[in-house]
Amino acid sequence: MAETPKQKGLGPLTATFLVAGNMVGSGLFLLPASLATVGSASLIGWAIAGAGALAIAGVFAFLGAIRPDPNGLVRYPAEGLHPAAGFVAWLAYWLSCWVGNVAIALAAVGYLAVFLPQLIGPWPTALSAIGAIWLMTLANLKGPRAVGWLSGSTLLIGLVPILAATIFGLLAFDPEVFAASWNVSGQPLTHAIPASLVTIFWAYLGLESAAIAAKAVDNPQRNLPIAALGGVLLASVIYAAATAAVMGVIPAAELARSTAPFADVVQRLVGPVAGAVVAACALAKTLGTLAGWLLVAAEAGASGAANGYLPRIIGGEPGSRLPVRGVLATAVLMSLTALVTVSPTLTKQFNALINAAVLANLAVYLLCAAALARFSKGLRPGPRAAARAVAVLAAAFCGWATFAFVAG
Repeated sequence: MAETPKQKGLGPLTATFLVAGNMVGSGLFLLPASLATVGSASLIGWAIAGAGALAIAGVFAFLGAIRPDPNGLVRYPAEGLHPAAGFVAWLAYWLSCWVGNVAIALAAVGYLAVFLPQLIGPWPTALSAIGAIWLMTLANLKGPRAVGWLSGSTLLIGLVPILAATIFGLLAFDPEVFAASWNVSGQPLTHAIPASLVTIFWAYLGLESAAIAAKAVDNPQRNLPIAALGGVLLASVIYAAATAAVMGVIPAAELARSTAPFADVVQRLVGPVAGAVVAACALAKTLGTLAGWLLVAAEAGASGAANGYLPRIIGGEPGSRLPVRGVLATAVLMSLTALVTVSPTLTKQFNALINAAVLANLAVYLLCAAALARFSKGLRPGPRAAARAVAVLAAAFCGWATFAFVAG
């Protein structure tokens, strides 16, 4: 009998695009407005955050090669440190999921406001975000296939706003506008830049994708580091170019008031029709992302219920591939979060939510870095030293970024 050929896995290039693709998207759509309070000097923050992301990606590259596990974000701390660390990692990840989802819903409202400006205002914005949450909850209740179709169909659409704003913005780049917006915070850059790292790092969430999909990667010992580091580098270049393009066209004071910075750039440079197209693409992508992450948050909650961390009533139902009660509970939590974080401006509410989500993820990354230091004992001397160095650098970045944000 002929042997069944082994199915080909992800190569280094495909895995690199997987990592970059899981980061680049709706997470960037409001960040230029969020960083306008710092100014164009936030590019320095992008460079520092990128370096920290490389170290964290290195942690997951080692972990994925040593112990490939799709549930590694929780199991690495539990197995490498202590079961209590696994609980903390799960709790932080679960919280970051549904808190971050509210920020994604706000990004959707920001771009919808291009067509319906009356949505901008503390309560109209919050209620519109809740509407988006429940709309995507209904999509989830149709089943995972519907969510997969919605997320997948908007994947490439989400690149249109970023590419359009970057290309047109760089072509029309005004050095005087960029220079005038260099540091508008009124604080020394040594204080303003570190305090902005948590906000910037919102765009890097998802860098652990290669390690989570390690079993699908060919030759993980060689290809995982390439994918993890290459994906972060590719995303960093896109982020830096997009930020520079926007801040080289729109002055910081005006940018800080924007609810749709990429659409505003294109509208200013090409015209209102092009700006509306970009806003529609961004809206579609944010809704698709929201649908996908709402399912992820519900699955994380169901996993917690199965392990006794949450009431079993929100776990998965017998014979069902969708944790319906978990989806509904997640939507309720998100709705309450949207209400209790109501702020004077959409950007201020968005910033509060993404900062909370990133701080929770940094805690998970820190625990995973510590777990790598423990797991590295079984490696040969050379790889062991490299793994420990990467773990120390990643842990130091997570600790420093958290401290700088709290102190700021």
